[in-house]
Amino acid sequence: MFNPFQPLQLIETEVFTTLPAKYRKKGRTDWADPNRQGAEVECFLEGPSFDREGNLWFVDTAFGRIFRADPKGNVELALQYPGWPNGLKFHKDGRIFVADYKMGILVIDPKTMKIEEVLRTAFSEGFKGCNDLHFASNGDLYFTDQGQTGIADPTGRVFRWRASGALDRLCSNVPSPNGITLSTVEKHCYVGVTRSNSVWRLPLMHDGSISKTGVCIQLSGGVGGPDGIEMDSENGLLVCQLGIGVWRFDSNMLPTHLIHSTDHKHHHLANIAFGGPDLKTVYITESLSGDILMAKIPVAGKKIFGLT
Repeated sequence: MFNPFQPLQLIETEVFTTLPAKYRKKGRTDWADPNRQGAEVECFLEGPSFDREGNLWFVDTAFGRIFRADPKGNVELALQYPGWPNGLKFHKDGRIFVADYKMGILVIDPKTMKIEEVLRTAFSEGFKGCNDLHFASNGDLYFTDQGQTGIADPTGRVFRWRASGALDRLCSNVPSPNGITLSTVEKHCYVGVTRSNSVWRLPLMHDGSISKTGVCIQLSGGVGGPDGIEMDSENGLLVCQLGIGVWRFDSNMLPTHLIHSTDHKHHHLANIAFGGPDLKTVYITESLSGDILMAKIPVAGKKIFGLT
């Protein structure tokens, strides 16, 4: 008899690299005061993404910094600027796209690190606070506009910025949209909805509209809901849940694996990127400790548009 509920498999992380002491800046910032309840932070790491050379890029939202780690884990500061970078992805032409909480969507030349502000508003209205982004194979950019939205203010938004330049607002009623990705055949958009502790699935119609949006995963527990999410090659979904770890759900959205750390300081696993030659290693930003974790998983990641 077919049993869809298989025992959950645990996968333990190890540390790939850590933010060097010279880059740690303990203090309060304009970003941390409302988002970390006034607590001092040394960093807030997010947005992991690999370039074609195998370097792992990631951001420090709290202090407006972008870092690069080589394949051996050596970390260097690539850029510091007066913004709040949150999500980072590579376009197929090598440019870096950043979802910046303060400045909107930015483009950065990886050679000169020159910043271009390419999308500051949506239909003449400012963003609430852009969070994460994902490229489709045709060059369309999907991104979330989270800000301070939540259950009491469910006005977070999901946008698609088409390669043609047209901007579509796909949702405007999301209580804290965060991580975003597409299915392997790009017929569904998935959004991690932090404050409702769930993941939404947005079916994409042939004309680009969405229909019958619903909850595909409902989580419980943790210190927060889902943050970064990513699709694997079997249409399974990896979901970072703050305070728990990283879940892997199969194509039917049933849990199969939990990637976790036994170190008590690793409780804020925020975002994830597939790496390695076979895309079977996941790299995870642990926001508050400044560590980048890694783990081997049995299923490869979805083909990365930015590296094709």
